[in-house]
Amino acid sequence: MSATIESASTQQGVQNIAGRFLTFSLAGEFYGLAVLKVREIIKLVPITPVPQMPAHVNGVVNLRGKIIPVVDLRVRFGMPAAAHTDRTCIIVVQVTTAPQTTNALGLVVDSVEEVINLGAGDIEKTPDFGTAVDISYLVGMGKIKGRVVALLDIDRVLSQGAIENLTKIQQPPNF
Repeated sequence: MSATIESASTQQGVQNIAGRFLTFSLAGEFYGLAVLKVREIIKLVPITPVPQMPAHVNGVVNLRGKIIPVVDLRVRFGMPAAAHTDRTCIIVVQVTTAPQTTNALGLVVDSVEEVINLGAGDIEKTPDFGTAVDISYLVGMGKIKGRVVALLDIDRVLSQGAIENLTKIQQPPNF
């Protein structure tokens, strides 16, 4: 009986995340973000460093007069840094920092691939990697064209406190 309940709740969870995803690559691996979280994709522009930020925070960019924090997803995920190429770009996403509060954040990725539509049958729940591995930022694993795409909950890729700290650098200083 509990297996049926678990299967039904898992299927309901997969139904809730089915939809359109923007796929991108990091170090040869593929990831997906819900299209509704993506504001735009921009070419890599000069990034202004901000002192005393974590290593995965490259700094900020000026996007049409708005200061946007930029995070290198390679570094955030513990991958080795790589030289930027002509395919390296910034995905500007909306992250939720508190109920009813959203902020723009830039994500440096190796390349953007495509927008895909994943139905419930194309998504499996995230496998259990063991108790020492935090997988809360993964909403599922998509199966597309013979490859696996890790589907990210961008609001959880960074801890809530880290997102709040990043959004503080968007505010003008009080002198």
